[in-house]
Amino acid sequence: MSGEQVRLWAPQAERVELVLGVDGATRVPMAPSGAGDGWWSATADVAAHGGRYAVSVDGGDPVPDPRSRHQPDGVHAASALVETDAFSWTDRGWGGVPLERAAVYELHVGTFTKAGTFDAAAERLGHLVELGVTVVELMPVAAFPGRHGWGYDGVSLYAVHDAYGGPQGLARFVDAAHAAGLAVWLDVVYNHLGPSGNYLRQTGPYFTDRHHTPWGEAVNLDGPGSDEVRAYLLDNARMWLEDYHLDGLRLDAVHALHDERAVHLLEELAELADDITGRTGVPRTLVAESDRNDPATVSRRGPGGAGGLGLHGQWADDVHHALHVLLSGESQGYYGDFADPGAVPKVLGRTPFFHDGTPSTFRGRVHGRPVDLEVTEPWRFVASLQTHDQVGNRAVGDRLHHGIPAGRHAVGAALLLTAPWTPMLFMGEEWGASTPWQYFTDHEEEWLAESIREGRQAEFAEHGWAGEVPDPQDAGTVEASTLRWSEVGDGGHAQMLAFYRALLHWRRDTTPQVRGTVGEVTREPDGTGGEVLTVVRPGVALVARLGGEGDVAVPLPSGDNAAAPGGVEVVAAFPAELGERLATIAAGTDGGTGTDPDGGEGAGEVRLGPDAVVVVRR
Repeated sequence: MSGEQVRLWAPQAERVELVLGVDGATRVPMAPSGAGDGWWSATADVAAHGGRYAVSVDGGDPVPDPRSRHQPDGVHAASALVETDAFSWTDRGWGGVPLERAAVYELHVGTFTKAGTFDAAAERLGHLVELGVTVVELMPVAAFPGRHGWGYDGVSLYAVHDAYGGPQGLARFVDAAHAAGLAVWLDVVYNHLGPSGNYLRQTGPYFTDRHHTPWGEAVNLDGPGSDEVRAYLLDNARMWLEDYHLDGLRLDAVHALHDERAVHLLEELAELADDITGRTGVPRTLVAESDRNDPATVSRRGPGGAGGLGLHGQWADDVHHALHVLLSGESQGYYGDFADPGAVPKVLGRTPFFHDGTPSTFRGRVHGRPVDLEVTEPWRFVASLQTHDQVGNRAVGDRLHHGIPAGRHAVGAALLLTAPWTPMLFMGEEWGASTPWQYFTDHEEEWLAESIREGRQAEFAEHGWAGEVPDPQDAGTVEASTLRWSEVGDGGHAQMLAFYRALLHWRRDTTPQVRGTVGEVTREPDGTGGEVLTVVRPGVALVARLGGEGDVAVPLPSGDNAAAPGGVEVVAAFPAELGERLATIAAGTDGGTGTDPDGGEGAGEVRLGPDAVVVVRR
C-alpha cells in the first residue's frame, strides 16, 4: 500500500489499529516490529482521508498520535501529518548567540499581540532589536487544550499549538528572528502533562507511581519501559533544535524530573544539544529552571569534568526574590528570608544563590550549595526582575512596577542589567506596561474549569487575599493580559523604555570581562528615611536611592572603577533629567569647575531625589 508510514510505541498492546479520517470510519491493522521492542507500524494513504489519522489500542477509542506534529482540530481530535522539511528556510548564514552574550526576553505568543500568533509576534521583532535583547524565549507552544492558555498544561508535546499558527507559523517566526539577528529559545515542559487531552497512558508506560510531583505521578524516567519514554523526550528536544532551527530550550522545573539512573536525563539532553552544536556550528543552549540551588546543574559532565549535568545555564530565582523584596517591601511566604539586609549585596555582589547551604525558613531546612565563580561562569545563571511565574501567579497578575514608583522600577532594572548574571526580561517590562498578566485557561470540561477557579480562590485566601481572583476561563482575563502596544511611546512608558534600551545597549557593547564581573555592593541609610545603594564593578558603577525625602548628595564611586562628574560618561539615568544634568557637567558647560552652578553636586558626588539611579562608566 502506498502512502505514509505511521509508527506507535505500545509495548503492552495486543492489537493496534491506525484510524483514518475525521470520522474514523476506516481502520488499518498495525503490525508489530517483530523485534519485541513494542513498536507497531502501518502504511496508509492518510492524505486520501483528509490528512487526519489516530490510533486505537486493543479496540479502544481513537486517540491522537503521541508524536503528532500538528493537532489542527484540538488535542482531543485526530492528528495531521506534517512535512517539517518542507519549509523554505533562509537562515543558512545564521551563527547563533552564545549564552555569554545573551540578554533574554520572555514572550507569551498568545498575549504578546492582540492577534496572538507567531506572525503577529514577528511584526514586533524590530522593537526587540532596538531594545537590545539578543534572545527571544517563547513560553510553551506545544499543543494544549482550547485556544488560550499559558502552555504549561500541554499534552501533545510534538505538535505546535494551532491557534498560534501551527508548525509553519513557528518556522516563519524563527526564520524571521534569525534574519533580525535574534536567537530563539523555547520553554519545554518534560516534568508533567496537562490533565485534559493527555492520552499517553493509553499507549504506553509513560508515567510511574514510583515518584510523585505536584501534578501527580511522575514521568517514567527510570522504571520498566523508561528507555522509550526517555527517547520520546530526547527526540522531542532534537525536533525543536533541528527541525525548527531553535537556538535553545528552557527546561521547566527540572527538580521534578525524578531519575535515579546513573546517567540523568538532563545529562543526555545536554549531550544531545552539544552534539547538534558541534555538527552545525550554531550554539544550542539548554537552561534549566531548578529549585535546588545546585551549581552541579551547569557544571561540566563526564570524565575530566566537574561531575555535573552539563547544562549550559539555570535560572537564579534568588536574585529575583531579593530584588522583589528590596523594591516592593513584600516579605510573606518564601520572600521572608530575603528581607535580610545582606540579601541584595550577596546576590548582586558575590553569588547568584542567597541560599547556598544556608537555612531556609520557608523550607524549614538548610538549602543550596555554594557557587565557585572561578569555576562556574557568572553568565550561566539567568536572573530576572519579573517573569511569567512571579507575575502570573499573583492573585490578580499585577506586575512589580504596578505597586511601586517608576523610579524604583528603574532602580531594579539597573541593578539587574549591570549584574554579572545573564538578564531576562518579561514582555512589556521594558516600558512599564499597564496591563497585568493573569492566569487563564480554555478548558471545555466544566468540572475542570470549576476546579481551577475554586482552587485558585482558596489558595490566595489562605495567604490573606480577600478580593476576587480573575476567572481563568473568562475571555476578559486573556484580553486584560494582552499587551497594549499603543502605550509604548507615551510619556513615562517612553522614558522607561529609553532607560532599558540604554542599559541593554551597554551590555551588548561591553565585553563579558566587564559586564560579567562580580563587584562590591553596599547599602546605607540616606538620613531621611531612605537608603542609598552603591554597586562598583570594573569599568562601571551604579548609585541608586530608594525612598527618602528631598534631594541628597551621594558620593560617586571613584578610583579605578568610575570617574567624578567632570569625567563621567553616563550609561543611563532615571529620571532622564539626572543624566542630562551630569552630561552638562561632564561637557564643561559649568565653567570647568566640575560642579552644577544651580546648586547641584560638587566634584565626586551626585544629587539624587527619592527613587533615582545613575549608571556611569569611564
